[in-house]
Amino acid sequence: MTGWPGGRQVGLAFGLGAVMALGQAPLDAWFLTLPALAGLIGLVARQPGARSAAFVGWFGGAGYFGLALSWIVEPFFIDIASDGWMAPFAPVLLAFGLGLFWAAAGALAGWSRKPVAGMVVGLGVAELARGYVLTGFPWALIGHIWIDTPVALVAAWVGPSGLTLLTLVLAAGLRHWRLVPISLAMLAVVWVFGVWQLRLPDPVAPGVVVRLVQPNAGQAAKWDPDNARVFFDRLMAYSAAQPRVDLVIWPETALPYLLDSNPGLAQSIGAAAGVPVVVGLQRVEGPRAWNGLKVLGPDGAVLAAYDKHHLVPFGEYLPFGDALFDWLGVSAFASQAGQGYSAGPGPQVLDLGPKLGRVLPLICYEAVFPQGLRGAGRADWLLQITNDAWFGSLTGPFQHAEQARLRAIEQGLPLVRVANTGITAVFDARGREVASLPFQTAAYLDVPLPGALSPTIYATLGEVPVLVLLAGLGAGLIRRRKRMTA
Repeated sequence: MTGWPGGRQVGLAFGLGAVMALGQAPLDAWFLTLPALAGLIGLVARQPGARSAAFVGWFGGAGYFGLALSWIVEPFFIDIASDGWMAPFAPVLLAFGLGLFWAAAGALAGWSRKPVAGMVVGLGVAELARGYVLTGFPWALIGHIWIDTPVALVAAWVGPSGLTLLTLVLAAGLRHWRLVPISLAMLAVVWVFGVWQLRLPDPVAPGVVVRLVQPNAGQAAKWDPDNARVFFDRLMAYSAAQPRVDLVIWPETALPYLLDSNPGLAQSIGAAAGVPVVVGLQRVEGPRAWNGLKVLGPDGAVLAAYDKHHLVPFGEYLPFGDALFDWLGVSAFASQAGQGYSAGPGPQVLDLGPKLGRVLPLICYEAVFPQGLRGAGRADWLLQITNDAWFGSLTGPFQHAEQARLRAIEQGLPLVRVANTGITAVFDARGREVASLPFQTAAYLDVPLPGALSPTIYATLGEVPVLVLLAGLGAGLIRRRKRMTA
């Protein structure tokens, strides 16, 4: 095979990528990711040409995504008789599919006269593009290794792509002993800066207490008619518990019944809580269904509503889904009606009144996308409702929660996260956990809502600073290559 670097080279790249993945939650071993990334950059840089460098980058990405996204097999085990046969294929296809982004970065490094710089720029662009191409999948970005450290506070200026670029620069510096002190000094400066940010005075809290309800409904039993009443009674009991709070929040698709098909149900929910209730539910109109939420008043009146707009490919909808459902009966995993869910109109800030303020809702997967929080107007707080029972119990729920936590830092807004099985928690505007419920436990939690900071640089400019920096670095590589070939 032309350009094939050999089994040892791609095997080493695969192993280095897998070690890099240990920096993702729940291990958060960033100190292993940095040297492994440095090793992968060096391995790519030593390749004799663009093709062999692309292969090394591809297998490095496959090793990284194969371990970091190993939770992808979990949905196939919910109904193992029907879907279990697909479980071995999903992680392989996903790992090598996403690895193509890293292959492109490797090709750029192999083409460049400065392969290390080429790999830094290439991977920076590849990870940024991964959040947008084909609806995007920015899960387990390289920069996410810092979320549980003070370094994450930099995201308020440059977002997750800036964290990724910082990580790449640090790792590139570790490749040469003369640059190691500079890399370590840079990391120390950023770390101290984050610590300083965390010690600044907290913004004034609005004086609102929210109740987070975690029913812990197992995915295999959630839609079973015999269990539906058990989970619903649990939700109602937690909502009615004394003392009263200002707002009760149920997780994604928590309601096991269709609200519009059950007269009096909304009134029962509102009366039980005695305060507004955010209800995660499914909404059906004819052949179409939506994954959404409604805010019900104490009298059952709908105060606000939102439908999820960024759906999970193959999970909540299928490309050409209508035809596949009509011809073959194939439907998406999560949908309980038709071939899949329909997308809502887009991000939306809900005004819940002078006390509860303006909230930007995110349903499950939507919290993975930082760009989804821009363009809807400034909110007072963020709300994510989710059903992480799909992701198993080892890595997926913890990675999902950390990415949602990063949204709080990027926007300078507190985040309330309510999950069916966990992780249910409240994070302040600097990403610190204020309170949380135990994982996979049926319980509720009353928490005062933290205050909001002023809009951050990232909330205002988005990816623009990082794009400008990457464009400048890329232009420098091109100019250098032209001078060398002249």
